[in-house]
Amino acid sequence: MTVLVDTSALIALLDEDDPGHAACRQAWRSAVTEAIGLLTTDYVIVEAVSVAQRLWGLDAVKTLVDEFFPLLHIEWVTPDDHTVGLTSLLLSGRGRLSLVDCVSFAIMRRLRVTEYLGLDPHFAEQGFTAYTGQS
Repeated sequence: MTVLVDTSALIALLDEDDPGHAACRQAWRSAVTEAIGLLTTDYVIVEAVSVAQRLWGLDAVKTLVDEFFPLLHIEWVTPDDHTVGLTSLLLSGRGRLSLVDCVSFAIMRRLRVTEYLGLDPHFAEQGFTAYTGQS
């Protein structure tokens, strides 16, 4: 099994005050313990680094780089993934949906990944299942 890790999970893992911190921490620990394949994209990496640096500085980025990123397989966005994601974003007509999410959806479909670790409701709206780490 493979689970896509979204930016929202990475940020919640860094922020103990985040309402989703405990759930994300539990799911992350379960995935690591059970050797579940954790996947993310280079776009998610860029977004997570940007948000963490803006909110907490380079120490938070160092935590991402040292503690979380080594456990992730990074799927590099192809030109086709980017085009599919951008087209989906523009066709959605939804200002709160992000390009990063739309590209993640495209990659999940391409790789046939059905579960995600994150707090963003757009994944469920797209038919994906939240990974909770509970059997």
